Amino acid sequence: MEVGNCSMATEFILSGLTDRPELQVPLFVLFLLIYVITLVGNGGMILLITTDARLHTPMYFFLQSLSFCDFCYSSTIAPEMLQNFFTERKSISYTACALQMYFFISFADTQCLLLAVMAYDRYVAICNPLLYTVTMSTQLCNRLVAGVCVVGLVDSMIHTCLTFRLLFCHSNVINHFFCDIPPLLALSSSDTHINEIVIFAFECIINVNSAVTILLSYVWIISTILQTRSAEGRRKAFSTCASHLTTVVILYGTDLFMYFRPSSSYSMETDKITSVFYTLVIPMLNPLIYSLRNREVKDALRKATNKLLTKS
Repeated sequence: MEVGNCSMATEFILSGLTDRPELQVPLFVLFLLIYVITLVGNGGMILLITTDARLHTPMYFFLQSLSFCDFCYSSTIAPEMLQNFFTERKSISYTACALQMYFFISFADTQCLLLAVMAYDRYVAICNPLLYTVTMSTQLCNRLVAGVCVVGLVDSMIHTCLTFRLLFCHSNVINHFFCDIPPLLALSSSDTHINEIVIFAFECIINVNSAVTILLSYVWIISTILQTRSAEGRRKAFSTCASHLTTVVILYGTDLFMYFRPSSSYSMETDKITSVFYTLVIPMLNPLIYSLRNREVKDALRKATNKLLTKS
């Protein structure tokens, strides 16, 4: 398609993680294993929470939503990435690239906001236990999850529309293994200042508000726990927050490394490795963290396993 003197790209070429042939098979096996563990872990968590009545509480409802988000988040990136390890020409159509970006951003935003909602849930459970069932009603839980999904979808639509209104005249080779905003902006021959301003504004609104919600929730939680006289009560309160706090530290630790490192140390190769961590590794780790550190989940898993063994 011609726009002035610019021949618009109808497809993009993904450079992938590496161009070294000897690494293609080992990396394929590694990421296939990660993806399978992600699907089994998150799919299993969704099924377990659905089938076990003891897990029908707000905390596990949000965990189920997080598992569904991680399942979809990883599936947006991994299949295309795995296919490209054995494809000489790693092409992706213009439309497919836009769709991949749209779903990637929407699930990333939803994941971030869900962690803030889960922090608020833990705050209510520990700081106002007598009002917990009233405050965290089914209606409110549904509205919170629906709300974070809507925010993610709207934010993603804005970024995707702004990115794909740009012209890509000089090259169609994306220096990444999926369609992300920064490498596409670097590729564009248009002025990207508006995109950069919108990205900064929206990411500040979503990430900063999420981080502040989590931080304030845990300030109140820790304050309440320290005032608890019973050592058993303190241990139980800390254990209910440990899994969520571990997930938050891993996610925000990755974000801090990516966005607040010195500009002198910037490298697209480092960005690729960091992107692998938050698009593929974190979705795999979340169900493992919650299943290994949560007694109720382990009990439900043991019960489900025993039931299957008995039937067989």
